[in-house]
Amino acid sequence: MTLADRVMDRSEVVEESRWRRLVPTPKVAIVAGVAALVGYLALVPLGYLFWGTFFDNEGLEFGGFRRAYGNDRMGELLQNSLSFAIGAAVLSLTVGTTLAYLNVRTAVPFKALFFAASIVPLIVPGILYTISWIFLASPDIGLLNTALEPIFGSAPLDIFTIWGMIWVEGLHSSPIVFLLMVAAFRSMDPSLEESALMSGATRLQTLRKVTLPLVRPALLSSVLIILITSLESFEVPALLGLQNNIYVFTSRIYFVLRTYPPDLAAAGALAVGLLLIAVTGVAISRLLAGRGSGTFQTITGKGFRPRPMDLGRWKPVVGTGILLYFSATVLAPLLVLVYTSLLPFYRKPSMDVFSALTTDNYVELLHLDQAQTALRNSLMLGVGTATLVMAVMAIAAWIAIRSRIPGRGVLEQLTFIPLVIPGLVLGLALSFVYLRSPIPIYGTMFILLIAYCTKYMPYGMRYATTSMGQISSELEESALVSGASWWKTFRRVLLPLLAPGILAGWVYILVVSFRELSSSILLYSPGNEVLSILIFEQYENGQFTVLAALGVVMVLTLVVLVTIAYKIGARVGLRND
Repeated sequence: MTLADRVMDRSEVVEESRWRRLVPTPKVAIVAGVAALVGYLALVPLGYLFWGTFFDNEGLEFGGFRRAYGNDRMGELLQNSLSFAIGAAVLSLTVGTTLAYLNVRTAVPFKALFFAASIVPLIVPGILYTISWIFLASPDIGLLNTALEPIFGSAPLDIFTIWGMIWVEGLHSSPIVFLLMVAAFRSMDPSLEESALMSGATRLQTLRKVTLPLVRPALLSSVLIILITSLESFEVPALLGLQNNIYVFTSRIYFVLRTYPPDLAAAGALAVGLLLIAVTGVAISRLLAGRGSGTFQTITGKGFRPRPMDLGRWKPVVGTGILLYFSATVLAPLLVLVYTSLLPFYRKPSMDVFSALTTDNYVELLHLDQAQTALRNSLMLGVGTATLVMAVMAIAAWIAIRSRIPGRGVLEQLTFIPLVIPGLVLGLALSFVYLRSPIPIYGTMFILLIAYCTKYMPYGMRYATTSMGQISSELEESALVSGASWWKTFRRVLLPLLAPGILAGWVYILVVSFRELSSSILLYSPGNEVLSILIFEQYENGQFTVLAALGVVMVLTLVVLVTIAYKIGARVGLRND
């Protein structure tokens, strides 16, 4: 071999090694891809929303704000929005905290009903829950008004008011508060309350000065969640408020976009205002939670077991209250749906009506192509969203907790940005992105999948990081020392250990994706409806009986899916029993 040939071979080897250094390893490619995807989902829609709101072809423009806020009713809009959100938060916090205290700290009767009252409303979609209360408390067709008319006169209840909106949203959200506060009360040492009672304090004083201050972090978390949920609520304001021209931000945005031609800049200005209110609420809650956080540490090395308090003569009163709550949150909404689904047309109960009950509405659903398409779309989107979110967030959780990558904390914060973005604002932001994009996905199933993945990314990250934090890094290090690659270690070691948390997150995201409406209402197109959209359309068309049958099928489908997932989860360690 000549000297020239050897020089040529050496240069080829150098060039090949240089090329290999430029090609990323599977670990780098996967980590970089996940980080880029999270950043895209979290930031790009908001960027387009602000750009489309503040800029046009001629530069900086505030015409959208003038059209959105330049009328005399904007003060009323802001008042309605805050009254609705704060009222629903107060109601759900009062009911949920009271029931949690009774369940944990007292010998309350009917404890078996607490589980159903806390789980069933979470499964029932918000749109069905709202429609159920229309059947119960509408001035025209409400069954409760029919029952109360002989005592209080014609139509004593009117669900189409701001108070009706607060009632429905607060009741539907109270199980979330209940679940959060049950955990807080169970982890609190009861000896602190006993010391206060032995010092001469009454039970009311002990509750006000000892118990509630000790569970303040959980209370603030509950307030934050319910405020955000109420601000982004679309079903309740759209179905109840618009009947009497009661607008909040979400229903006003929907109205602006449904007028012709749609004013995207004005809708964007309203969305920015709603987003600022949500962010302000989050900031205030975190500020309050951060003050004196060390004073709320009540779990120590000393074991304790809460002793239930005897209610004495108040036991029948409390038991009656629990039965009424269970009837209002679970029994009445479900029964009225089933009753309506068995009617040929909606009528108030009577002996003649009960003798004419029929299953024709369910038979009609079998021949309704839209219903079958919507069910298939909801299943595909629910399963697809849950699978994609938990797969991506499992890797994102590894980056945030295990890696030494600079800026890993920023990635974790990015995943939680959608938490403060109301669903309708997210749908509008994605409209800004893909209406201007050359990629033709607006109005397709794919844009709904993007919206769902973005909206539920924070919940997937929470489940994944919680599970990742419970796994010792020694297991991962042992696999790497034994010669396993990072990807093989992740698949064969970490992923099986993460399975319980991943599956729990998967189940939750499946349920909430199945019932999502607020962002879907702005992004779907005919032929790509999901069940919540189809129910909304049936309500607008006055097809109450078919709607009720569709709602019963939807609830049963969710119950079956959750039951199957629960059984699978029991096999991989979701339960300890």
